Amino acid sequence: MEITGVEDVISFDTKEVLLETTMGILTIKGEDLKVNRLSIEKGELEIEGTVDSMEYSEISSYKRKKESMLKRMFK
Repeated sequence: MEITGVEDVISFDTKEVLLETTMGILTIKGEDLKVNRLSIEKGELEIEGTVDSMEYSEISSYKRKKESMLKRMFK
């Protein structure tokens, strides 16, 4: 699978890849997922493996969750 519009890779492992894209946060779930090629400059990512689902969410919702988590850690 090739994905364009990638701005950042938030996290990845063999079961889930979490990306920040121009369209929002993209969560890809599956089995044996591997990131083969990443070019943030070009906004391209290549993933190999079995993809079970892909889900978009708003960027602002992820950033709010991230901020609140950090706030909770430093209380």
